[in-house]
Amino acid sequence: TCVDINRDKIDKLNHGIIPIYEPGLEKLIHDNEKAGRLSFTTSLKKTMKDSNLFLIAVGTPESPNGEANMDYIYSAAREIGQNLEKESVIVNKSTVPVGTADKVRTIIAEELAKRKVELKFHVVSNPEFLKEGDAIQDFMRPDRVILGTDSKYALDILKVLYSPFTMNHDRIITMGVKEA
Repeated sequence: TCVDINRDKIDKLNHGIIPIYEPGLEKLIHDNEKAGRLSFTTSLKKTMKDSNLFLIAVGTPESPNGEANMDYIYSAAREIGQNLEKESVIVNKSTVPVGTADKVRTIIAEELAKRKVELKFHVVSNPEFLKEGDAIQDFMRPDRVILGTDSKYALDILKVLYSPFTMNHDRIITMGVKEA
């Protein structure tokens, strides 16, 4: 399930209008939506009940001082922490500076503490290596998948997630969160 706070974008996607051009993306979205493997919503809370794996893949535009604007990352982490109900894996897919996973972990822990909820959760750095115009090919046939984690639980889940794309070669490279 793809979640976005932009209602207009979600409405367009739900009506078959793809907001970006990437060769093959329209067919891929339509085929998976028709097969029931893909949906779009603005409600993270609703989708969290059926999931234990959350990928944060949001923009990190340049801020006025030239640094990455982390507002969208931190907002997503807050909302995850406000709604988390079971042991889960949270994956940073966005391009972020070193230390972001620690900040995401802190934000989620603070939100859980406000709710007086104790849950185990795992934060993973999983940078993407997609080129515009080749993004689908790069994703479907990656030359490498970097997983930054110290959690066997998270690593096992992500290996299953990526297994259809890494069957021919051992392309999964594991390391610490900051190294990733």
